[in-house]
Amino acid sequence: MIELSVSRLNKRFGGNHVLKDISFDIRGAEMVGLIGPNGAGKTTLTNVLDGAVKPNSGTVYLNGTRIDQLPSFEVAKAGLGRTFQVTRSFRRMTVLENLYVPAMAQGRSHKSDEVKEEALEVLDFLTMAHLRNEYARALSGGQQKLLELGRLLMLDPDVIILDEPFAGVHPKLMEVIYEYIRRVNERGKAMIIISHQMDSIFALCKRLLVLNYGDLIADDTPEKVKNDPVVIEAYLGTTEDRSGTGHRDDETRPADG
Repeated sequence: MIELSVSRLNKRFGGNHVLKDISFDIRGAEMVGLIGPNGAGKTTLTNVLDGAVKPNSGTVYLNGTRIDQLPSFEVAKAGLGRTFQVTRSFRRMTVLENLYVPAMAQGRSHKSDEVKEEALEVLDFLTMAHLRNEYARALSGGQQKLLELGRLLMLDPDVIILDEPFAGVHPKLMEVIYEYIRRVNERGKAMIIISHQMDSIFALCKRLLVLNYGDLIADDTPEKVKNDPVVIEAYLGTTEDRSGTGHRDDETRPADG
């Protein structure tokens, strides 16, 4: 069974204490939302989990292997992959060639029948097979998000982190992305979804982690989180905000850096 164990993570940038004793576990194919206002620490936490940033203290274990001191490529090999808020496709390569890249990073030849078959299966799964010879730069924003998800599927990670998968996506394609996220989760993958679009998070996730200025202030069901006074004050807004008399900035402001 998949097990991601985060224990007492701390990260400081100079005098700025960005993550403060963060602890949580993910077991099995959970679909977990990670939310919080700008500056909450979501991006830093994600960067620690995927190996881009090393914590000052604390540990991260994935399926019994400690990964918090590994470089990003080793974390990916261990079974944790992520997408980015700004998609990072190889724009001058075709859709199919983009899917070969993760296999090549694993030391597999893109010329092998196995890799070609796997890539075509991923494109079929994402209903993008008709775009396989299109250059990635020609894809829409939503299609770019799907392509990035496809590259993750080529790595076959146990844990997938999706950073703002709905940002800048047309509402019709957003529904498609919803469906594929559910289907990937049903394949037995644990997923952490970062989003400022609260309706999407509440619809997809059965558990939410809420960060606020480096503190994990809630870890519960969406219903309980929505009614938690601490979360309401920190992120969802006051009663006046939520009734429409104040400014709702949870869906309009960009993700934290």
